[in-house]
Parts: sequence; structure tokens; C-alpha cells
Amino acid sequence: MRKVFVLAAAVLSVLAGISTAAAASVTGPVAQADAAATPRLDWAPCVEPGLAKFQCATAAVPLDYSRPHGKKLPLAVLRQPAADPAHRIGTLFLPVGGPGGSGIDSMRREGVVTGELARRFDVVTFDQRGIGRSGQVRCFASPAEQERFWSGVALPPVTAAQERRAEADSRAHAAGCARHSGDLLGHLTTVDAARDLDLLRRAVGDAKLSFLGGSYASYLGEVYGVLFGDRVRALQLNAMIDPVGYTNATVATLAERSVGTEEVFGEFARLCAAAGRPRCAFAGGDVRARNAALLDRLKRAPIVVGQGAGAFEVRYGDVVPTHAAMLYDPERGWPALAELLAELERGAAGNPDVVREVLGAGAFRLDFLDSYTAISCADNSFGRSPGVWPVLAKAFDAIAPAYGRHWLYQLQACASWPSPPGGYPQRHTGPWTLRTNVPALLINNRFDPVTPVTYAEKARRALGNARLVVVDGHGHAPTGACVDRLRERYLIDLRLPDPGTTCSPDRPPFGGGGGGDGARPGVLTSGSRLAR
Repeated sequence: MRKVFVLAAAVLSVLAGISTAAAASVTGPVAQADAAATPRLDWAPCVEPGLAKFQCATAAVPLDYSRPHGKKLPLAVLRQPAADPAHRIGTLFLPVGGPGGSGIDSMRREGVVTGELARRFDVVTFDQRGIGRSGQVRCFASPAEQERFWSGVALPPVTAAQERRAEADSRAHAAGCARHSGDLLGHLTTVDAARDLDLLRRAVGDAKLSFLGGSYASYLGEVYGVLFGDRVRALQLNAMIDPVGYTNATVATLAERSVGTEEVFGEFARLCAAAGRPRCAFAGGDVRARNAALLDRLKRAPIVVGQGAGAFEVRYGDVVPTHAAMLYDPERGWPALAELLAELERGAAGNPDVVREVLGAGAFRLDFLDSYTAISCADNSFGRSPGVWPVLAKAFDAIAPAYGRHWLYQLQACASWPSPPGGYPQRHTGPWTLRTNVPALLINNRFDPVTPVTYAEKARRALGNARLVVVDGHGHAPTGACVDRLRERYLIDLRLPDPGTTCSPDRPPFGGGGGGDGARPGVLTSGSRLAR
């Protein structure tokens, strides 16, 4: 199977027209950042609803770092002051993933950071450039136009007609972003974001950066560590991005992600069947086969759930993105996905309110989609012909029939993106070796549907100066008492776990028996291998 995947990934790379650019020097981007003025942060109580417990400020950073004294871009920044200022270490920067996620909205949703990290650090997050309050990417003339556009997009497409429509939509999206955000698009690489981060480090008065970030934010941490390695105190990165593949072999990396998502759904199916009802609403029979049958039905026609005035029509393009998103979170997302599949299977006898609720919970904010596309297209490598996507899709179907098109078609607009043919000049393509005093600590779940553990293994090799801990669990965010303890000891005491250390989750999906909270050097922790 591994040989088949490697061969398919190689073919996909050729089809996509991917090139590996020569290693770029880091000195130019760093010198441009150093030439910029340190922003002033005038902290004051946040005034937005739900943020009253935090402090907010705005940092003025260069829009274009090649003109460090030119036009400024305002970055929205949020701080949670250290609960024990007498023993404060400094600032812990906590950006969020996506790309396209708002750090400030994340703090509103998730609440304050707690525990020893909250006592010993000021915790600072921000909306990255091009996101939310920090110069949101605009691709449409109005929110109404944006709503009309995305409501008409069928992603992922499954018929030839839908594929033609998807290509036209991807071209229209790229053109709209260029029309409404043209001055911003060329300054949204992660190198630009890493330079913003260094200016924020200077603004809070820290000589070196302490960083905690996962998913796309792990890539931001990797880029920062490569550019500003001498300014790193600690890099704790989770749900890892493989920087080499993400930057230089994007289509092959998406294929690897798609295979990983399929593997995680296989775990969902196995554990659902083992848990039974009511813990898993979709338990019974062959869970994988029943799911495949549902997706095949949706490809042919929508499924109507419920009857009468409350009936709800569900399309294939409504289900697949939510299907993938629910796999991120085994505690809440997996039971919700089971309920969604059960009600879809019941059809007219199903509960449309459950389906509406689950699909609504899995939906992405439309501004997020614009930021996600713009930042991804600035960093990733794609061929310049969107017409090749149907050919790529057939290759993806062969290795990941449920999720391949979902991941591939999200970024078709990048093939029409208004960027230079060789990519933006400040974009970093390698080398990726970390030259930090303290090795980075990488943590990844063994069964992660978005950033598979193979990404983490590749990242560790590319970074070199890094230690990887694999959590023997599921989902996109490594969590649990073991992870918390390793993270705190690293970020506070700069103490790395022993080589080969692993963690087990506090509890398995669907409410089974606990896995414990201990970490043991070099061996799997107690708790069965239940398997983002």
C-alpha cells in the first residue's frame, strides 16, 4: 500500500507542474524586518462583546516589508496578562491555524488560557494579516455577493458539468480577490506573518520568542524558527505541517492528507461499531460500507430528511466538508457525525433539526474561506492551469475516494491566482533546518485527519533540531493531561521529554474507558491503541 501511495503521489506531483525552487537565503527577509520600526502597543480593555476579560491593542506593521517605512497595516492583538506577575517568564504567543482563523475570535470562543502557562506568561494572540480585524481579504463587492457566490459553489464536484462549473468559479474567485484586495495579496505569505510576529516580540519587550501553535500555526512557527532562529526561546508546535511538502509539493501533500483522512474515518467506523448504540448513533452492520452507500446516493441526488414543511434537502457538497470537519474532534465531532449519518440514512423518517444543527456547526465562516485561499495560494505550489484539476481528481479518487476531491478542490483558485509565475519573492522554500538554542517540541496525534503523523515525521527530519512526541489518539488537536504536562515543562522550564516519549489520551472516542494520563519514555502508554 505504501508503494502504491508513493507512486501515486509522484504522478500527482508531475501532473500539477510542481517545481522545487532553490533554497532561498533568509538574510534578506530578516534584514527588511529589522529595518521596520517597533510597533507601539497601547493596551486597553477590549470593548467587543465576550472579550471584556482581555486587553486589546493595534500594532502598525509594514504592508510591504521591502518598503519598511512605507504604508502600514494594522494588526489586531489581544493579551491575557500573567496571573502571577511576580513569577512571570515573559510572553507566550498563541496564534491559531487555518490559515484564516482569527486568534481573537478563538479566545472569545474558547475562553481564557488556564493552568501554569496562564500564571507564568502573558498570553498574546492576534489576527494574522489578511484575517478578520487585520486587513481582512475581500473578494466580493458586498457580503450579499459573497453569500450568493458561495451558496452556488458545488464543492467537491462529482460530475463533468460540476467540474466545469468549479473551474469557472475558481477563476471568478481569484479574479474577485485580485479586484478587491489586489494591494494586499502580494503580502500574505507566511514569511510576512513571521516578520509581523518578530515585530510583536519586540513590541512586548521579549528578547526571545516563546511560541505555542498548531496546524497551520505550526508552519508559522517553522518559518519563524528558520528565519529568526537566534531569537527563539521555545517553539512548541502541534498537529504538524510538513514544511517541504506544503511549500514545494503541495498536490502530493494534499494527496497524503486525503489518505490520512480516509484512515481516520476507518478508525471512526471501527470504534463506532465497537461502542454500539446509543454511544454511536450510526453503529450497526458495516459502518464503512453504509457511509459509502450514503455518499454514493448523495452523488446521484440530494437526500430529503424529514417530511412536510420541515423537510430539509441535503446535497453531497453540504455533507462532505462537514464529514471531514467533524473528524477533527473525537469528543464532540465524532458523535455529531454519527448522528448526521444516521438521520441521512433514515431519509424521510429522519430528524431534519439534527441535520441542520450538525451541518451548521461544521460550516466555515465565508471570510475565513477568502483568507484561507489567499494565504494558501501565497505559500503553496500549484501548476498554472485549473483545467488539470479533473485529471488530478481521478488520481485522488483512486487513493482517497471519500475525501480526495474535498481537499484537492479547495485550492483550485490558486491555479489562476494573480501571483508571479515563480511565486512571491519573499516566500521561503528552504532550507528548513532550525538553528535554535533549544530544540523545538513537536506533538502530533497518531490518527489526525488533517495533519497525519507522517507530516510530523517529515517535519522532524526537515527541522533537524526538534523532538517529536506522538499521542496515541485521535483528532486534530493533541490534548490531555500528559500533553499538558509535557507542554508546560517545555515552555516553562525548557525541558524536553526523553526521546521516544509518547502520550495516551485521557479518554477514547464514544465514551469508552480512559487511557490514563501518564507519559513513558520510549514505550506506548497504558491504554489500548484505539485508533489528525
